[in-house]
Amino acid sequence: MANSQTIAARQRFFGADAVDPASGAVREDRVLVSWFGCASFAVAMGGVVFLLDAWVPRGLTSGYVPTTPAEVAALAPEAIFIGHGHFDHAADAGAIARDSGAVVHGTAEHCATARKQVGGAELPCKELGSSASPVGERYDFELAAGISVTAVRHVHSARTARHEGPDASTPVRPRPCLCDMRTYPPSFTDAGHLARNLVAPEGGVLLYQFRLGDFVLTWHDSSGPLLDRAPRVLEVLRTLPASDVHVGAVQGFNQFTNGLRDPRSYVEALRPKVFVPNHHDNWLPLMTARGEAFRTPVHAELARIPEAQRPEIRMLFDRDDYLAPGRLAFDLQS
Repeated sequence: MANSQTIAARQRFFGADAVDPASGAVREDRVLVSWFGCASFAVAMGGVVFLLDAWVPRGLTSGYVPTTPAEVAALAPEAIFIGHGHFDHAADAGAIARDSGAVVHGTAEHCATARKQVGGAELPCKELGSSASPVGERYDFELAAGISVTAVRHVHSARTARHEGPDASTPVRPRPCLCDMRTYPPSFTDAGHLARNLVAPEGGVLLYQFRLGDFVLTWHDSSGPLLDRAPRVLEVLRTLPASDVHVGAVQGFNQFTNGLRDPRSYVEALRPKVFVPNHHDNWLPLMTARGEAFRTPVHAELARIPEAQRPEIRMLFDRDDYLAPGRLAFDLQS
């Protein structure tokens, strides 16, 4: 029996019609994905609740994303999957794991960082290699009965030399949107939290694929220059089952030189039916823009994929699509 805070949080993230009002159980016949900023998502898959990344964006703004780490912890997730350890992905992992009992999944460095965030408390953590693990290395395990997981070591976004030729992509340079700092000014507490976590180490980068029956969900919170620096990863990704839903980062350092070529390489390898861009909202207003700035570049880049293999693009826009029940809802029976 879930407590009232868990029932309320799950209804807010996943929709009242998807959560039993007495037990807090989430319906098992759907995959429900709820965005809470940057690359962080709460997922209910076959009734099992887990998190992809663990940071509620704040520091240069407050309240821009309408939730808190306490409310995310109240979801009572069974697991937290960390893509990499930078502040904008894992700064709340320790507190959420401590308060919810969730098992952190990530590299040895991600586990160490999460424990450091809560004063060295012993948090349950499943280590998936370390920052020294070779790119392309994969880890296979079960999250719960019927839900299998594959984690693949890949690389962080990075700027590379301009790729020339007919396949060259148009650079993406959206203008920073400072207006949200005025509308949602930061509190002292949130600014301090950002400052404390700003230099958190990467600790290695992991992509995760989740499978339940015939349904496949793949997520990654960074898109590295695999074509140039880690083609082995693309070979591994092509061996995975094709994704029904692929949630992938599109904002990255290489966008200024090579546009969205790197995210496209992941899409081509993972072969999704639906692609959901992430890590593209105004999570750090001095550097970032609202998601609307990526609508045209994403569609233009994926138009390079032959129509028969091109996925449906499901854009998410801040702030309308934060904690939007039903925006990313998929029937396991279809």
